[in-house]
Amino acid sequence: MRSYVPNTPAERKEMLKAIGLESMDDLFSDIPEDLKLNRPLDLPAPMSEMEIRDLITGYVLQNDEGGLLFRGAGAYHHYIPAVVPQLASRSEFYTAYTPYQAEMSQGMLQSIFEWQTVICNITGMEASNASVYDGATAAAESLLMLANAKRKDRVLYSAALNPGVIMTMKTYAHCYGIELVEIPVNAGGITDMDALAAALPESAGYIAAQPNYFGCIENMDSIAELVHANKALLVSYCNPISLGTIKRPADYGADIAIGDSQPMGIPMCFGGPYAGFMATTNKLIRNLPGRIVGETVDHEGGRAYVLTLQAREQHIRREKASSNICSNQMLCAIMSTIYACTMGPEGMREVGEQNIAKAHYLASELSKLPGIRMRYNTPFFNEFITDSDRPAEEINEALKGFGIVGGLVLPDGGMLWCATEMNTKGDIDFLIDMLKEVL
Repeated sequence: MRSYVPNTPAERKEMLKAIGLESMDDLFSDIPEDLKLNRPLDLPAPMSEMEIRDLITGYVLQNDEGGLLFRGAGAYHHYIPAVVPQLASRSEFYTAYTPYQAEMSQGMLQSIFEWQTVICNITGMEASNASVYDGATAAAESLLMLANAKRKDRVLYSAALNPGVIMTMKTYAHCYGIELVEIPVNAGGITDMDALAAALPESAGYIAAQPNYFGCIENMDSIAELVHANKALLVSYCNPISLGTIKRPADYGADIAIGDSQPMGIPMCFGGPYAGFMATTNKLIRNLPGRIVGETVDHEGGRAYVLTLQAREQHIRREKASSNICSNQMLCAIMSTIYACTMGPEGMREVGEQNIAKAHYLASELSKLPGIRMRYNTPFFNEFITDSDRPAEEINEALKGFGIVGGLVLPDGGMLWCATEMNTKGDIDFLIDMLKEVL
């Protein structure tokens, strides 16, 4: 195999001579000899392209993909239409950089504009930014939005938010001097309204999840009414797939809608990268972090796209910015945009209905097994918690032997199960049969 360095030996010698050196070793003379390798690298002999392909295929076959999956907890296994990776892998998207020069970046700016439109459509909100790093970042940035909009340093959040989201929010709150107050859940696994009512005075707002981490569907109408009665703002952390079947944040009066777009066309990828979405009302649009792409006309009257608002980045003085986030997850956002446009409203509703049907069938069958019971009777989307007489860790370990990834074991011993459209009735029946053996 030829060297990857394009210079010929003669050219290298000429360049060394120009800087007064005799050899390549002279370039590294400052490095002590005992730190140098002084032997050839332990690499195999060169291979042909076909041999390399066979070698890599062997490595791939060693991967354990886990078989049947009944776990979510923030990263969800959904079907991704073939058009999503096919279009997203085009070089215009795959290698694009930040669209600083609008005249050279119309395609990228339009794709961001389409993403913003999709997010506004599925959440019902009036404005969206160009995405942030992930759902946890979106929650943390919404925390700053609340504090800045209401000029208060006290924010409430639901104990039923994803633990990883809560950890990220606490990191932000610590650095910005914001007081975070946790609102517990009641016996039904949803917001304790009495605790929320007691904590709301003098608070900037409340960050809730819909559906929440336990899969339960919150009564967001009642929460919004209570929050607004106390002149505070409501943030809804939502699963975008659920919005095809349950109320959108705008429909129950949320002021800010956030979440992770991973369920829409982004594979699980061992935990990322993902794309966080943020949407809000026109009243709060200038509190959105990052950038917003807008539509205008060029000097000939043709449609053109520009960065309309970007006052939360390096474009203004740092001490004036309410957020220092200065990038977005455009490739992942494009994948979610393509997914949403491919599915359309009908497709999004069908996927949501399948998630509900599969999860409820799974819950019903699990509840028939001896020693397994549902923790909450509250309506749920595609996740729910069970408690069992036998330790959850033992159940999961036994299921591994059948090629099944069971529910996530929670710190209190419960199991958080998930079912999506990817889990067939046959898959669920097989899980139940194997659990009968395990139990």
